[in-house]
Amino acid sequence: MTATFDNLSAGDVIDGPKFAVSRESIRLFCDASLDYNPLHLDDDYMKGNFGKTNFGGIIMHGMNNFGLISRMLTDWACPAGAVHRRLETRWVKPVRPGDTIQPTGIIKAKQTTEKSRWVLIDVVVKNQAGEKVATGEALVEFPRDLFCQ
Repeated sequence: MTATFDNLSAGDVIDGPKFAVSRESIRLFCDASLDYNPLHLDDDYMKGNFGKTNFGGIIMHGMNNFGLISRMLTDWACPAGAVHRRLETRWVKPVRPGDTIQPTGIIKAKQTTEKSRWVLIDVVVKNQAGEKVATGEALVEFPRDLFCQ
């Protein structure tokens, strides 16, 4: 069922797509983002103490979490004519090849203003063990004049 501003309530959940992380997906993100930091490509480099943290091997780009959250929000909002306006995230745990991650959104609040209608959403990305790897907050606008139809 397509979401509408009127039928949303605090606590409603938005499920995003699962994403299986692999060395290939990390490499493809390197190519797409032009970010070839050894964090994402060189296991030997990552066996040392990088920034006083020992990751033990390569890790996925944090911005890949951001992209997965953005996809979840857009897939949910656009069919309803809503627009993803803001996203702030924080990476809390590294993601490694072999992990499967999934974003989820939880409606936090709704607000109507003179010009539009707004939904505040808590977002979290968890790995296959249920551990949080990213958290954040998003803002979605349900404009009075629909954009995405």
